[in-house]
Amino acid sequence: MKNILVLCTGNSCRSQMAHGYLNKLQDTWAKVYSAGIETHGLNPGAVSIMKEDGIDITHHTSNHVDEYNHLTWDYIITVCDHAKENCPFIPSENAERIHHNFFDPSKVIGSEEEKHTAFLKARNEIRDFCMQFLERET
Repeated sequence: MKNILVLCTGNSCRSQMAHGYLNKLQDTWAKVYSAGIETHGLNPGAVSIMKEDGIDITHHTSNHVDEYNHLTWDYIITVCDHAKENCPFIPSENAERIHHNFFDPSKVIGSEEEKHTAFLKARNEIRDFCMQFLERET
C-alpha cells in the first residue's frame, strides 16, 4: 500500500476533509494520514459538513507532522500555502509532493448560513481534488 500524508497548518479542517475523502474513495490502494505543522483539534464546521456528505471524521485526531517521522511517504499533499511554506523537512526522497491551496472556511466571519456556504465550497473543492488525484494515480 502507498502512504499519503495530507498536510495543513493546524490539521483541523482542510487536511481532515481531504483525509476523509481519500479514505472514503479508496480503501485498498493507500493508507492516508493527515497532520499539521501545529495542532488545533478538529474543526466542528469540518466535522458537520463532512457528515452532510455521509463521511464521519469524528474519530480523526489532530496530529503534528513530527508524529509520523517513522513513516516513508509516497505522496505528500499540502492543502494550504502556509503549510507548504513553513513545513519542516520531511525525509521522503521518493515522495511526490503535490500542492493545492484550498480556501480556508474557518476564517469566514458572518452568519451561520455564510459559514455553512464557506464550508460547503471548501468541502466540494477538496472532494473534487481528491477524486481527480485518485483517478490520475490509481
